[in-house]
Amino acid sequence: MYHGQTTSKGPSNSTQIYQQPPRLLIVHIALPSWADLCSNLCEALQNFFSLACSLMGPSRMSLFSLYVVQNQHECILPFVQVKGNFARLQACISELRILQREGCFRPQATSLQLAIKDGLQQFKQYSGHMTTSAALTYTSLEITVLTSQPGKEVVKQLEEGLKDTDIVRVRRLQVVEITKGVLECMDSASPVEEASNDESSILGTDIDLQTIDNDIVSMEIFFKAWLHNNGTDQEHVHLLLPSRSFSDISRARENPMCLKCDLQERLLSPSLLPGTADGSLRMDDPKGDFSTLYQMVSQSSASRYKLRVIKALKSSGVCESLTYGLPFILRPTSCWQLEWDELETNQQHFHALCHSLLKREWVLLAKGEPLSQGHSLREPASTFYVILPSRSPTLLVKAVATRELMLPSPFPLLPEDMPDDSRKTVESMLDDLELEPTYNPLQVWSHLYSHLSSTFAKPQGPLHPRWESRALRKAGPLQTNRVRATVAPLPMTPAPGRAPKMPAASKASSDVFFQPSMEEEEEEADEEYPSGP
Repeated sequence: MYHGQTTSKGPSNSTQIYQQPPRLLIVHIALPSWADLCSNLCEALQNFFSLACSLMGPSRMSLFSLYVVQNQHECILPFVQVKGNFARLQACISELRILQREGCFRPQATSLQLAIKDGLQQFKQYSGHMTTSAALTYTSLEITVLTSQPGKEVVKQLEEGLKDTDIVRVRRLQVVEITKGVLECMDSASPVEEASNDESSILGTDIDLQTIDNDIVSMEIFFKAWLHNNGTDQEHVHLLLPSRSFSDISRARENPMCLKCDLQERLLSPSLLPGTADGSLRMDDPKGDFSTLYQMVSQSSASRYKLRVIKALKSSGVCESLTYGLPFILRPTSCWQLEWDELETNQQHFHALCHSLLKREWVLLAKGEPLSQGHSLREPASTFYVILPSRSPTLLVKAVATRELMLPSPFPLLPEDMPDDSRKTVESMLDDLELEPTYNPLQVWSHLYSHLSSTFAKPQGPLHPRWESRALRKAGPLQTNRVRATVAPLPMTPAPGRAPKMPAASKASSDVFFQPSMEEEEEEADEEYPSGP
């Protein structure tokens, strides 16, 4: 059993609703499987960070660090701010690409645990040097171990190795097993597979276990989950349903059934990305489409944002041309501050609502109740939404037009009789089209990743000109105690025949947490990997 201390989940700042906690990614490398994983993983990371670093508006990711574990652990990227650091992240991914893919080495059983302890130590020292306001954002750390080894074995290894470790600063520890199989048909928008409860998705411990397929799409979607707001400090939305237990309509309004929900985006708004066709007209608006429901929710910490259902509609009676903006998803809340019984009852009512709406083929019309405007005499404008059920335990929320927004649309109905020549010509063209039963976005790409990556390119030469010489060196174990680490690494036995280097943390404590510039890293790389006599 894993007896490490768990995270204390205190209240969070509501203005940080977009931002995820700092993340430590540990790539657990085993040969020969690394040769099959390397290119897919590096491509997925490159695509993800080109997106994460390009998003305008509040930063969704704060700090990120990357370790690799082969025969020993090595920090190849100390904690850095994600936004504005694409060049550093790209350099780190390039270093991943040239790691040893063939041969063999003698792995140390404790290397993975040491990587976790070393990363946690680095995080504590980094956050300890932050200002008081910034330190509030860095209260806890999420650690993800990416491995090709059997996930349950890795979890048991960590349970034993960390049982006496204080992990009070760890918000979540997750082991992700990359399976050898490849996604055969991308007909699902969520290829990430959660471990089943009967096989202990948490294995009775504080370590989550998850599996993903060894393909770029699956890995991309896994990393994109880091952009979601998955905080559990508070629920986001209260969905108010009129209760029939009151015959008086006014009393029903005062005492409705309240479903407590968390909000999740369905799509990223193109208006948040630079240079995209859909966002070019809104480059001056960093909020993008967040100016509607998501922004309102982020401002409603004291009193939850409310969606009050006012009537039901036939699902066939809502014209798509009347909805606007990006859709959002409602799901039952997982707020840790609620009692367990209340969470379970809330989830059961939510699922029952989804089932009933599907059975009746209904959608709901809801009014977003504006936040309190103090003593203002002006009545604030309201936004209305349609709420659509789905086969998953979620509800889709879309803003719907009101009278004030409507423009004239004087289009006549289609004529019933069409000329035979025109009908046959058009039908012949339609028959030539390939027909698919559904639209699958995972099979459609717009070259957005390469476009975003190119926006960060600067004509300053290669970031690390000595990588080529490093790649040509004889394959061997990774170097330890790298100078670029921002804190002193944990004690370990140096490789035979090599003297350990002085850790960077031996410098004055006032500057150990600062990240070196790219030029300084190039100098360090030149010192560590001389190109020749």
